[in-house]
Amino acid sequence: MPHKTQILQVSTLYGAATLAAALDAGLFGPRAGVRRVLLVSNNAAIPETALRLDEMHGYEAIAARFDSVISWNDTIAPHHPSVWGPRGNDTILWQKAFRLAWDIDPRDEVELAVESIQVSPGRALAAIFTESAVHVYADGLMSYGPTREKLPLTIARRIRRLLHLDLVPGLRPLLLSEYGVEPEVVPDEAFRAVLDEIARDAADDPRLAPVLAEAPTAVLLGQYLAALNILSPAEEEELHIRMLTGAARAGHRSVVFKPHPTAPASYSAALSKAAAEAGVRLTVLDAPLLAETLYRHCRPTLVVGCFSTAMVTASAYYDIPVARVGTDLVLGRLTPYQNSNRVPLVVIDHLVPDLERGEAPAPVGAAPESLPPLLRAVGFCMQPKTYAELREPAADWLRAHLAGAPGSYFPELRLAELGLPGSGPQARAQLQVRRAKRVVRRAVRRGARK
Repeated sequence: MPHKTQILQVSTLYGAATLAAALDAGLFGPRAGVRRVLLVSNNAAIPETALRLDEMHGYEAIAARFDSVISWNDTIAPHHPSVWGPRGNDTILWQKAFRLAWDIDPRDEVELAVESIQVSPGRALAAIFTESAVHVYADGLMSYGPTREKLPLTIARRIRRLLHLDLVPGLRPLLLSEYGVEPEVVPDEAFRAVLDEIARDAADDPRLAPVLAEAPTAVLLGQYLAALNILSPAEEEELHIRMLTGAARAGHRSVVFKPHPTAPASYSAALSKAAAEAGVRLTVLDAPLLAETLYRHCRPTLVVGCFSTAMVTASAYYDIPVARVGTDLVLGRLTPYQNSNRVPLVVIDHLVPDLERGEAPAPVGAAPESLPPLLRAVGFCMQPKTYAELREPAADWLRAHLAGAPGSYFPELRLAELGLPGSGPQARAQLQVRRAKRVVRRAVRRGARK
């Protein structure tokens, strides 16, 4: 009798923890008769130089839940996981090749769980296993935003559900809703249990000892926004210093900074200088740990970040007060408007106190009534063709609330492009100039081809 093989694809330990919690909660069905494969993808720009998943604390415990672990990078080498995908007429051949390489019986039913169906490797897997049911899981705040681009119906119709963490209770994901995909929450207690398991595995790491010895009361989260070309390295360096200054002003004398794994060492050096000038004990944690491991071991009373999901997990799973720094700056720099980071930024900006304005840090609670309609309006402005039914609700929201919203949420030029309330004469004139330039460029290109 044919068996079932479940292929669960991950690229981060946080995502792997989300899937482990879903498995523990029984969201992937009974274990009997099912082979589970953990497919690990390293999506870093240069995978060979980036931190590998199996180097992080907690990985072995998560991997033990699976029958086998396979490297997607090794499978498709020398291609990069973020860009490789099969040509349409080669999918059958690739499926046969992967079934052979991964020891999957030709008669086995294959089920997929991928972290993003919009890009590879998730999209490539769905294209190759053309008959497989697909489960999409979201481990961060992007699930509350729109689907980035239109999916082929051959893939969209096979998506069974969107698994997500209930990071902001009461807020329903917009992702994949246009295809009728229902969201399903990964239970809080299951995810917290996995985080605790990971933290226990890291307890003996000698790099954690200096942090614990300094008894830090505040954690600063780096994101390395320069890698996304949102800020310059100097601006991001200054952002980290602003976080530290804000924590010091709030009375914290012992602070730990958790840099992004790909951040340059100079970031820590600049922050150390600023800490010395502010009279703050600074410890930089350079260890393969999740931020949540710090929360469990250090029990801080403040977590500061820009728009990291780890800010919300600090609040949702550890009841730690959080504060933001620099969200307005990043929102103002984010291009194009459709950038998927926009919704996480708006969520954090709307819910989390601003440290530099003297707002008292606080845990993030359930979504206020103001948040869902705001995000629907932002979602429409990001993807107006996909969510055409949201045009009128978005227009109504703008008429009622635009005057009180930060300008970076809805730039006038974007509102002019979409014909929505709130765009002034200057923005409309600027739009006309842009359109005229595009007409001229197209005419020039047509002339050059003749």
